[in-house]
Amino acid sequence: MAPDDKRDTHRLQILGDLHGEVMVFQPMAIKEISRGGAQIETGFPLHLDSLHDFRLTLGDRSLVVKGRVVHCSITDVEQELVLYRAGIEFIEPSERVAAAISDFIDAVENGRRAL
Repeated sequence: MAPDDKRDTHRLQILGDLHGEVMVFQPMAIKEISRGGAQIETGFPLHLDSLHDFRLTLGDRSLVVKGRVVHCSITDVEQELVLYRAGIEFIEPSERVAAAISDFIDAVENGRRAL
């Protein structure tokens, strides 16, 4: 390493191609939610059986849950916008995440009963 190089570890220059992927959170609308999964709407298709991390904002709590895409189809086409609806099965959520989802569902259902 050069004396002015401040890196903690050595970098190896790749000759040729080495591919990877980047995971980026994209906006989605949660249309339905249960303790076992959710139906979401996105502006892009999701591949069947693919696994993703989903960030859910449930009331004042934000959490990340891993989910598997069980179905995905086009639901609306507008000029330059296509909307997709996908069914997501939550995969082994942690106890904390499962409790947060249950608490949110219970709070919404109790709020509706009070009306």
